[in-house]
Amino acid sequence: MGTILLKNIQLDGQNVDIHISGNVIDRISASGETLPGSHPAASGTEVVDCTGKAVVPGFVNMHTHAAMSLMKGVGEDIVFADWIDRIWKVESRIDSEYVYWATKVACIEMLRTGTTTFNDHYWYPQSGLRAAVEMGLRPVVSYVACDRNDPEVAEREKEQIQRMYEESLGWPGRASFAAAFHAIYSVTEEMIVWTHEFARKHGLRVHFHLSETEPEVKEAIRKHGLSPVQYLDRLGVLDGNSIAAHTLWLSEEDVRILGERKVNCVHNINSNLKLASGYRFMYNELRDAGANICIGTDGCASSNNLDMLEAMKTSAMVQKAWRGDPSAMPLDELMQMATSNGAKALGLNVGRVAEGALADLLIVDTDNAFFMSPSSFLANFVYSAHSDCVESVICDGRFVMKNKVIQGEKEILSETRKVLGKLK
Repeated sequence: MGTILLKNIQLDGQNVDIHISGNVIDRISASGETLPGSHPAASGTEVVDCTGKAVVPGFVNMHTHAAMSLMKGVGEDIVFADWIDRIWKVESRIDSEYVYWATKVACIEMLRTGTTTFNDHYWYPQSGLRAAVEMGLRPVVSYVACDRNDPEVAEREKEQIQRMYEESLGWPGRASFAAAFHAIYSVTEEMIVWTHEFARKHGLRVHFHLSETEPEVKEAIRKHGLSPVQYLDRLGVLDGNSIAAHTLWLSEEDVRILGERKVNCVHNINSNLKLASGYRFMYNELRDAGANICIGTDGCASSNNLDMLEAMKTSAMVQKAWRGDPSAMPLDELMQMATSNGAKALGLNVGRVAEGALADLLIVDTDNAFFMSPSSFLANFVYSAHSDCVESVICDGRFVMKNKVIQGEKEILSETRKVLGKLK
């Protein structure tokens, strides 16, 4: 890897120079101060004039199904139970080739909207991994256990999880492996416990859906006499390595448990709204109880895009509206949910612009009407602008989108059109 010098870029209201060495932010100084690499001819440093631009951490999308990028609109205007039945029928026709190209398209969308790390939860994970690594992003990939309550299937999936974990020890440094199961209604109790124990043994995160819909909660109470959260807690599988997507339908006891266990709860507002699953996400209560709150887009079959900035804005506005409190979900906490909180959940040194952090950065063009205001950069970035203002993206110390150009984009789209027939 080489070195990059971002000159005269705005960070927290100040103009600074940021020096990137290899894949790490080496030094941040006041703009104009002499830094290593100030003489590019001598050092080989790539110097980028960032006048009129700002820097923020790359977004960490904490729950998505990347290869659903080609499934936009396949289940419109239907309730969740009918929607998921339709999705599973569509997914019965996909294969590893589909997942590879669909994940590449997802990576294009994520780059254009500022995501550098994504926590994926999908089928044919090796194909998704290969696509993400080739695109230069930082993927967290899991083999999703979904035995449909069939013990024989569960045994085969245990073998697959173990095999993929062993393979992951040789993955590129940007990529990480996580254990995963689909949800309590689609996975046997024994498989859930096994997945957690396997993850604990190998120091892995465990990624799953939890309390996404009201019917899910009612069915768990009917079947187990417990809410989904209480059920998993009874199994002993909730802890600080748990990544629980949705956590929408929660009782006071559920909130207490999630907080005490330090669970990483992922808010997926656009998916929840689109499928009419609900909107009263207990952000304040979960935060105060001790849970780590993150943001995800979910998959495009439900949210229709992978735009984290849109998800941030919608999350804050809905939170303010249903609480009747304009101070709910303040901007600094909202930004943390989309960056550093996700990094914390995944155990990654990303999500911040600081010396010593991995260089996953967004260069934001502020020379436009959306930032023509005396208010703070963050207020304009979240509430006024949209993701088109993301001009360049650096992931792991190298440009993966520069001046809005993504290498090979047209060729990827052309190849991907060939696999669309698998969805029909």
